[in-house]
Amino acid sequence: MANIEERVEKLLQSKINELGYELYDVEYAKEGKNYFLRIFIDKDGGIDLEDCEKVNDGIMDLLDEADYIKEQYFLEVSSPGIERVLRKEKHFDSAMGETIQVKLYKPVEKKKEIEGILTGYDEDTITMTYENDEISVPKNNIAQIKTKHNWDE
Repeated sequence: MANIEERVEKLLQSKINELGYELYDVEYAKEGKNYFLRIFIDKDGGIDLEDCEKVNDGIMDLLDEADYIKEQYFLEVSSPGIERVLRKEKHFDSAMGETIQVKLYKPVEKKKEIEGILTGYDEDTITMTYENDEISVPKNNIAQIKTKHNWDE
């Protein structure tokens, strides 16, 4: 499925930029019996429903012509949200110094979920400040990483 995501991202990147948005991420997933192609867009000031409709209308013909996905699928265009999933180098770059939440396959420090400050990353690991210590977590032990918003501010 990653191959479909990469192909769709290449296909849509310039069109979405032309419409005035940043293509944050592409996700293709099967949930139950249904397939979903999710396009996450962003811009300064945030995304609203009209932005999603504009991008949806602008990319539908491109997707139909390219015909990368043979199964019937649902197209969803949305914002990546305040708490953003980090999957790509550009995501990690923009989240440096921010609080992140890391969900793990196997416990680290006896926990399967850790919150800390992202201080670094490379191809194999992420580094974060957790309880005043700097720890490195192998990426292959990470189920999900996302930014964590402080809702009390």
